[in-house]
Amino acid sequence: MLGAGAAWWLNRPLALAADPVELSIEPGTTPRGVAQAAVEAGVQLPPELLFWWFRLSGQARLIRAGNYELPRGTTPWTLLRKLVRGEESLRSVTLVEGWNFRQLREALAKAEQLRPDTQGLSGEEIMRQLGRAATPPEGRFFPDTYTYAKGASDLAVLRRALHAMDRQLQAAWARRAADSPLKTPDQALILASLVEKETGQPADRPMIAGVFANRLRQGMLLQTDPSVIYGLGAAFDGNLRKRDLLADTPWNTYTRAGLPPTPIAMPGKAALLAAVQPASTRALYFVARGNGHSEFSATLEEHNRAVNRFQRGQ
Repeated sequence: MLGAGAAWWLNRPLALAADPVELSIEPGTTPRGVAQAAVEAGVQLPPELLFWWFRLSGQARLIRAGNYELPRGTTPWTLLRKLVRGEESLRSVTLVEGWNFRQLREALAKAEQLRPDTQGLSGEEIMRQLGRAATPPEGRFFPDTYTYAKGASDLAVLRRALHAMDRQLQAAWARRAADSPLKTPDQALILASLVEKETGQPADRPMIAGVFANRLRQGMLLQTDPSVIYGLGAAFDGNLRKRDLLADTPWNTYTRAGLPPTPIAMPGKAALLAAVQPASTRALYFVARGNGHSEFSATLEEHNRAVNRFQRGQ
């Protein structure tokens, strides 16, 4: 009878003060402390009874620290299984391709129950915390969706995104074309960020990278508007004017030759691959068609005709 009664109790839903009950277990908490924490969180049961179950199961020392959600229907059996497996309640934050570092930080600041350890820190200070003191933060984090336990540090998410970009960049660099004008992985990252900002069309990325590669080989100015806009920073009002193209900044590719000094955004995997494997093309120019795609031209004369057609409606 005792065995049957215990089995019935172990599979009976626990009374909970809320739905769900949020249970936080700190590292080093004893099994008795876990039982007490569960009761204080809202599991309506004598802590001695819960501790008895943990101990009798033989798995009490396997319970893991973490943040857990206990929904309605949780039984003593499923509670212990969750704690032993470390099935923490997770949240997620998505870092979008083409975002700059400011936008990334805004997303982290708004992420649900992510501890804002970087709040008030400069980009330089954040990179120092991540062990990259000499590295500018722009473009160094891979755009993806990252899950995290409730109460996790935003610095931990950044560290994962940083390492993910390291891996993606290394993999892309290993596949670079033999005739690439790029000399270092950092240059590939910078070029990929320009490609990312110039188009969201998968088919156009290698062609745009091909135009930039051709210009780099010939010593031509890259003349890419997104880089100019990045250099303007808060001064950009959404309307790029001729005076902006003439306002010299380190990122103004109309006034300075070569690649800008840093990436201007977070490139995704496709943009990284396009940067190191550009299309083989004679094109030196491109202009937006107005439908999301670009028109590519090999000569200035062809380009001017394309501008008249797609930008001026002539």
